Amino acid sequence: MPSNIALNPPTPTKSMFKRAPMASAKSYLSALSQADARARAHGATPTSTPALSLSSSVTSSSEDTVLNDAELDNYDGLALPSVPPTSEQVFPTIHSEFGHCSNENYRYRSAHPAGKPLHNLEETDPPYYILITTYLSYIFLICLGHLRDFVGKRLTPAFYRHLLPYDGYAPLNSDFDSFYTRRLKTRMDDCFSTPTTGVPGRTIMLLDRSTTDYNITHTLTGTRTRGLNISSYNYLGFAQARGGCADAVEEGIRRYGVSTCGARLEGGTSELHIMAEALVARFVGQEDALISSMGFATNSTVIPALVSKGCLVISDELNHASIRYGVRLSGASVRMFKHNDMEALESLLKEVISQGQPKTHRPWKKILIIVEGLYSMEGTLVNLPVIMELKKKYKFYLFIDEAHSIGALGPHGRGVADYFSVNPRHIDILMGTFTKSFGAAGGYVAGNKILIDRLRLRAHGGVYAEAMTPPVLIQVVASMASIMGVSSPVPQLKHSQNSSVSSASTIGLIESAEHHPGPALPSQLPPWMDLPPMMRDGSEGQTRLRRLAFNSRYLTRGLTKLGFILYGHSDSPIVPLLVFHPGKMAVFHRMMRARATPIVVVVVAYPATPLVTSRVRFCLSAAHTKEDIDTILKACDEVGDALDLKHMPGERWPLQRIMDSAVELVNMRDDE
Repeated sequence: MPSNIALNPPTPTKSMFKRAPMASAKSYLSALSQADARARAHGATPTSTPALSLSSSVTSSSEDTVLNDAELDNYDGLALPSVPPTSEQVFPTIHSEFGHCSNENYRYRSAHPAGKPLHNLEETDPPYYILITTYLSYIFLICLGHLRDFVGKRLTPAFYRHLLPYDGYAPLNSDFDSFYTRRLKTRMDDCFSTPTTGVPGRTIMLLDRSTTDYNITHTLTGTRTRGLNISSYNYLGFAQARGGCADAVEEGIRRYGVSTCGARLEGGTSELHIMAEALVARFVGQEDALISSMGFATNSTVIPALVSKGCLVISDELNHASIRYGVRLSGASVRMFKHNDMEALESLLKEVISQGQPKTHRPWKKILIIVEGLYSMEGTLVNLPVIMELKKKYKFYLFIDEAHSIGALGPHGRGVADYFSVNPRHIDILMGTFTKSFGAAGGYVAGNKILIDRLRLRAHGGVYAEAMTPPVLIQVVASMASIMGVSSPVPQLKHSQNSSVSSASTIGLIESAEHHPGPALPSQLPPWMDLPPMMRDGSEGQTRLRRLAFNSRYLTRGLTKLGFILYGHSDSPIVPLLVFHPGKMAVFHRMMRARATPIVVVVVAYPATPLVTSRVRFCLSAAHTKEDIDTILKACDEVGDALDLKHMPGERWPLQRIMDSAVELVNMRDDE
């Protein structure tokens, strides 16, 4: 297997750039986009980054200067080739992080059709022999595993020392609790926690390792493998070491340093925190926002500040562990409803409202419904329009966790409210994280100002946790502003004889700036932050959103036409492919990685999913090109045939037809 992967360069062409070499990556990327626009204006055929290949090096010429992986390791991020390549040429140093695609046909607008109900997903069961062999495999695993434990504790007690009482101490780990980890997960540990280096962008660099004790320990071999990355939550491709966001973070480090206290003002809050919270509130369409340094802690510390004993939390059965933990800490009563089943939710609402609190039957102090915008294991979207109708009818509070949907859904990237055209002010609490679409870390909670002011005092994550560091805050501000665009400053109108007209014009400009979803205000960005023009006007953010939407729908529709059983909605950037059998998880992962073009995927099984619904979870990104999706479809087609994974009923298309009809597939309605 090759230790590095490069791109096949086409025939070099004369550079389209008419100016001197660029001084920074930011100016280079801006010039590259302008060169593409000039090429299209002159009738040039739009192209995209070629697919990955076996070639480990690229021949360079005077007109096509590229960097191989050895040079990339020593690349300082500032020095650029003497002659920048055109969009038809290859520059793997940048395009390994974000693939270039200037074909406007490979775009799609992420939005739910107005007035139409959300498409009801029905789970497809595999043939009976698949279910039977899956259950038998688990039965065999459990019986044989317990037999080995019984014999091993008596013949090789030293190997089980950490699971047995010793010298008067009880074991810290239970052999029953650790059974799954020892007998199943360890057998496929080469598929999990693979060490990586560099940017987890369009491609990812894996550090190869080997094992001589059946995955109990691993040893690094010293070699590396670059593979196509379909495993990271890099939805908009902002996980980049070069570009406008990276340049802003670099400048921020010069000004503030990297420590939490580097930008503090009196009172313990920095100017960057204030700007970031104001920008987040404007982005999601709420009055105010509170940011936290950890996404999990946002839920687990905010929920106890919202509800307590005497309150009721109604939770979707597939809600994230952070939500479950936060509800337990709150002391509130909790009831669950079947995943995304609105009829079950309404029936439960009628029951709890009529019965009241247990024993006393007093009315609940408050009822809080918690759902996720996009469920990370299922790829399903919340049925927000129906929930909003129920909210008007039953008067409960609504909490939406948008960890995976914020920045990834909606024509403006504002999450499920934007996707369904719902006024976000009608949602009581919006929570989200910065770790997915924004390429940063931490989380936020947004709502009306009175609520957020209370959470600043009551939520333990804000009072006790460490604040977000300046580089992370700058990444959040820069990436979010590039999605929104930045409005021009409101001009200072001179006094005239017709002062009423001038005043009305100023009010109109202010109201236009405040409209949601609108651009970021200049005051919500640091004055020193100099974003490239295409990021500042929001065009780059729009391109990323539309590329992500196209990639998500294309892979979903393509895999369905190949005959795979999938979960989730078409617009979801998370695409779960069902493999069912536990043994097929590891084989699927290893076969994908061992291909000529290695593909890095995530396999998921119990306890993260039900026992018999083991799956491969593809995570799409705007950094992927159409050719990357073609590569994934071709690999899945071959691996699916080898592992007997194609059990979806309905019409099947050959692979070539799917690749040729990509635009047609993406534009098909969900009910077609």
